[in-house]
Amino acid sequence: MRLKHYTIAGLFALGTVVPAGVMAADAEAGKAKAAVCAACHGKDGIASIPGYPNLAGQNEAYLKSALKAYKNKQRSGGQAAIMQGQAAALSDEDIANLAAYYSSLPAGGGK
Repeated sequence: MRLKHYTIAGLFALGTVVPAGVMAADAEAGKAKAAVCAACHGKDGIASIPGYPNLAGQNEAYLKSALKAYKNKQRSGGQAAIMQGQAAALSDEDIANLAAYYSSLPAGGGK
């Protein structure tokens, strides 16, 4: 093998090569985007309205899945109409960033 092959193999072994289109979510960008969510889900992801879910400390993959389901109108019932409208304006990057932000917060508001 040539040195070039060893270098490429080493990069894959170390996990330093990121597949095209895959980027780490940005929790800070999610925090900035979360301002509109605060009206129902609370400033720190703890719902201020009874019956609305807390988002703080929620599983990141679940949050992404739920937001995508609302965006694609695959979730109904409850306040789905409101969430469908909110999620429709989100890009996949926004969804990933919001999920990263809310999952990074302490569940129960850190209490």
